[in-house]
Amino acid sequence: MKALLDTHTFLWWVTNNSQLSPYVRDIITDVANTIVISAVSGWEMAIKVRSGKLTLAEDLERFVQDQVVLNNFTILPIHLHHALYVSQLPLYHRDPFDRLLIAQSLIENLPLLSIDPLIRQYAVQTIW
Repeated sequence: MKALLDTHTFLWWVTNNSQLSPYVRDIITDVANTIVISAVSGWEMAIKVRSGKLTLAEDLERFVQDQVVLNNFTILPIHLHHALYVSQLPLYHRDPFDRLLIAQSLIENLPLLSIDPLIRQYAVQTIW
């Protein structure tokens, strides 16, 4: 299986947060799976760190890069067609980061590991 992490799922995984579902935890730990983190999650975390909504014990760039390597995650870049596809999505969810993750999930045919109930309103496969 290949799956895309929502930003909160990435953070809950790397901080061992108990809110992460056991099923998602199993998916991430299964070495047969390819777990993908989008560049949009890096952008979202950067905005949250700068605004004070996310606090980390170390530099954001080092933290994320170390976690990607440590967990053998694959990076999904943001391509123009991902960004443009957002215009085709209904406005159920107004968060620009989540809208871009939804577009990437649909275009790349990747299930999205997310607890967000607003994302489930889209024709995107979510797993939690």
